[in-house]
Parts: sequence; structure tokens; C-alpha cells
Amino acid sequence: MKLIVGLGNPGDKYAQTRHNIGFMVVDRLAHEIGEATLIWKEEEKHKALVAKSGDIVLVKPLTFMNNVGISVKSVVDYYKTSLDDLWVIHDDIDLPIGKIRIRAVGGSAGHHGIDSIMEHLKSDKFLRFRLGIGRGTRATGPAINRNLHHRRVIEFVLSRFRQNEGGDMKHLVHHGTAAVRMTLEKGIDKAMNRYN
Repeated sequence: MKLIVGLGNPGDKYAQTRHNIGFMVVDRLAHEIGEATLIWKEEEKHKALVAKSGDIVLVKPLTFMNNVGISVKSVVDYYKTSLDDLWVIHDDIDLPIGKIRIRAVGGSAGHHGIDSIMEHLKSDKFLRFRLGIGRGTRATGPAINRNLHHRRVIEFVLSRFRQNEGGDMKHLVHHGTAAVRMTLEKGIDKAMNRYN
């Protein structure tokens, strides 16, 4: 069984924000593998929306990003999932918009959702699909490559994609979904070779 978790924040306010790219990808994945018949069900015991297709369980935690580990641990424990079979899809401010990186282990790089999952699972050994949402650098001038202040990072990840980034967002959702499907069908190594 594969447990595929998309990270995001619940509610219409956050639906199209950069931080919710994980939700967008699992929504598309649900549509593709379920042939539009797969239904999301709210499971209060997990504090998550869950959709099942054969031996694939898709999850959208409803705990907000900073506490997402509570939901993920609950689902992992309930399905008795090996951490090798836990895949997490999330935004990454350190990657240019549209880029994808697949990693089997490692730190959080400051992503609060990944921090929360690692804290609750007591492990970093789960597969991550890191989706680039833009580098969060200043827009113009000599300081263009300077990192944003922490408060500005929060504002950036909770912002919507700009109008001129609409194509990039669609590309990212499409290729993020394709990366997950390739991993399911051809294995991690082939997917890493293709996307990393």
C-alpha cells in the first residue's frame, strides 16, 4: 500500500496559494487514477480528507501546515504503513517555480509541514516530492538574490500565484502528478533520473 500525502492548508482562503501545491497535485492524481469517480471523504479520526483507489491511499490533512504531522502519523498508524511507502508532496521555496526534486530522506529545509511530520514520526525516512514555487527572492534591483525576511517568506508561500505564473502553476501540477505516477509505475530510481 502507498500512502500519498499532499500538504496544504484547508479552506477556500488558501485553496490556490503556493503552500497548497501538494493539495493541487493529489487532487489531480485522484482524478487521474480514479477516472473522476474517486471520492474524498472527511475522516475525523485522522483529521484529514482521504480517498482510496486499490492499494493507493491519498490524503489531504486538515490540521493546517504546522500540525500536519498529527494527521500523517494517525493515517500511517491506522494503515500500518511502512515509512518506505509514505510519500509526501509539498511546496519548496528554495526551488525555482516549476522545478521538481524527489528525495528519499533528509531534513526539512525549514518547511514547517515536513518538520511536523518528522517530529511526529521520529524519522526523516519518507519519500518527498519537492515542488518549486519560486525562490522567494526580492523582485528587482541589486538585492534580487537576497533571501526574504521570515515574515515575508510566510507572506510569499501563502500568496496566490501571480497571473503571469498561471502557466507555470499548471505545468507544476501536471509534472508533479506525472512524477508521482512514474514513481508508482516505474520505481523511484527512474523517477529521480527523470526529474532530479
